[in-house]
Amino acid sequence: MIANSDASQSHYTFLSLGDSYTIGESVSESARWSVQLADLLRKDGLDIAKPDIIARTGWTTAELQDAIKASGNQKTYDLVSLLIGVNNQYRGQSKDRYQTELRQLLQTATRFAGGKTNHVFVLSIPDWGQSPYAQGRNQKQITEEIDAFNAIAEQECKAASIAYVNITPITRQAAGDDNQFASDGLHYSGKQMRQWAEAALPTAKSLLDH
Repeated sequence: MIANSDASQSHYTFLSLGDSYTIGESVSESARWSVQLADLLRKDGLDIAKPDIIARTGWTTAELQDAIKASGNQKTYDLVSLLIGVNNQYRGQSKDRYQTELRQLLQTATRFAGGKTNHVFVLSIPDWGQSPYAQGRNQKQITEEIDAFNAIAEQECKAASIAYVNITPITRQAAGDDNQFASDGLHYSGKQMRQWAEAALPTAKSLLDH
């Protein structure tokens, strides 16, 4: 787990759960989307700490859940984000498995939020099929599978009364623009993740107002 040192001095605390898209593979710490979101919230007058992060490149839903347990983190937070599922899709895991494990992660995220579902939000899975890395692969299939996984995520969020922020269209608009991608051609640049943070900002503000 990546913890921050200023949480005790800040009014609001923030936990960000996920995979490579949350840890910000191939970009600087300041470029991570949840770090940028916290910056935007502070600019809007909300005294929020930099996020604690439990995320690693390559993690599936099950691996994230295992890592959360291994972290021993018993804290509660004012805001909890979740972005997970691309590696389930990439590895060809079933949608049924994703649904079951995502439901468990939503419960875990809610526990981190002190049992308050209205302090949790989920970001949709980016469409890596539009990345330079995906050139020569079956991009149509990737897009269709990402859509199917995201439909499950949106459904589960609705059932659990958890906010869902759809950033997938933003990631599709990045196609053909190298500035939107990290140097590895697969992950996203800070510039692209800034757009995710901006998309999540109204939701995050409203959740902190509850």
